Amino acid sequence: MATARIVSLKALVHGVSVSRWTPLSRVLRLRSRPLYSAVRDYSAAISPPSKAVVYDQHGSPDVVTRVTELPPVEINDNDVCVRMLAAPINPSDINRIEGVYPVRPPLPAVGGYEGVGEVHAIGSAVKGLSPGDWVIPSPPSSGTWQTYVVKEQSVWQKVDKSTPMEYAATVIVNPLTALRMLEDFIALKSGDTIVQNGATSIVGQCVIQLARLRGIHSINIIRDRAGSDEAKAHLKQLGADEVYTESQLEVKNVRGLLGNIPEPVLGFNCVGGNAASLILKFLKQGGTMVTYGGMSKKPITVSTSAFIFKELTLTGFWLQRWMSSDKAEERQSMIDYLLGLCRDGKLKYELEVAPFDDFHTALEKAMGKRGRQPKQVLKF
Repeated sequence: MATARIVSLKALVHGVSVSRWTPLSRVLRLRSRPLYSAVRDYSAAISPPSKAVVYDQHGSPDVVTRVTELPPVEINDNDVCVRMLAAPINPSDINRIEGVYPVRPPLPAVGGYEGVGEVHAIGSAVKGLSPGDWVIPSPPSSGTWQTYVVKEQSVWQKVDKSTPMEYAATVIVNPLTALRMLEDFIALKSGDTIVQNGATSIVGQCVIQLARLRGIHSINIIRDRAGSDEAKAHLKQLGADEVYTESQLEVKNVRGLLGNIPEPVLGFNCVGGNAASLILKFLKQGGTMVTYGGMSKKPITVSTSAFIFKELTLTGFWLQRWMSSDKAEERQSMIDYLLGLCRDGKLKYELEVAPFDDFHTALEKAMGKRGRQPKQVLKF
C-alpha cells in the first residue's frame, strides 16, 4: 500500500493522472507516452495544487486567516478549473470571516466571494468555455482567495478579456448593487434627484456615475474627517452635483442647500445612525430610502412625522437575494453593460492592486488599520 502511494505521487508530479490503486505496470505505460499527452490527461482530470487563504474558525480576519497550500481537486465532467487572476477584499468578506454575515460558508473555508480568473481546464461535458477564457463567478461564490478554483460550469460567466482585470474582479458586488438600486425602487427619469450617504464607497462612486449617465442629480453625504476636501473634489469630478459633510447638514432646513436641484425622490443608506437621518431630511414628500448597509453599526431612527406627514417609505436591499433569483440572462446583460462602461472609461472607482503574497498587508488596509485606503484587489 505504501508503495502504491509513492508511485501515485511520483506519477502526479510528472503529469500522469492515476489513483492510489493504479498498478505499477499501468503507471509505467502512462509515463512512456509523450509528455504533452500526459499533461493533457492530467489537466483534464485534476487541478494543480492551490495556494489559498483559509480560516478554521470565526474571528478577527488578521488573526484567524492563514495562507496554505491545498491539494489538487478532481475535475468532473461539468466542472471548470479556473486559475484566479484577481479578487477583491470586500467588507462582506471580512464580515463572513468574523462570523457576523447572515450567510457564511461551512468551516474550514477559503475566503473571498468574487473575482476574475482564466479557464485552466474543463470537464468533458462543458460547452461554451475554453482554456484561456476569462470568467467571473456569477452569482458570486465563496472561495475566490486561492490560485485555482474548481466549480461547476453554471457558476462561471464569460467576460471580455479586454476589460481591465481589477474591474472584472470587482464588478458584481458593488457596481451591480448601485445599478440595481437605481432601477428597482423608483422609476427615475432624467432631471430627478437621489441622495446618498457613504458616497466615497465603491457603491457610492458608482451611483454618482450611473446617475449622471441617466441625467439624474446626486446629493452626496460624507463623513467629517481629514481629507474631506479632497474627497469632495474627487466625487465632483465623477459627476456629483453636491457633496456635504455630515456637520454641514446640521441645519434646520436642508432644502435651502439644494438651490435649483429638485428635492430627492430616492435615498441610499449604507451607514445608519445620524447619516441615515440626514437622508430622511432631504427626501421629498412620498420619497423612499433604501438601506443596503450599516457601517456605523448604529440603528436607524425615524421621526413619527417622517412617516405620517412626509409619507416616507423605508425598505432594504440585499444583492445576494436578488442574485439568487432566476434572472441569469438579465444578470449577464447587466454585468456586460457595466464592464462595457469600465472599458470605455465611463465607470471608474478607487482600487489598489496588491500581490497575493502580500495578503495580510492588504487585509490590514481593507480592515481600516492603516487609515482610509482604496479597495484592495489581490492579484495572483
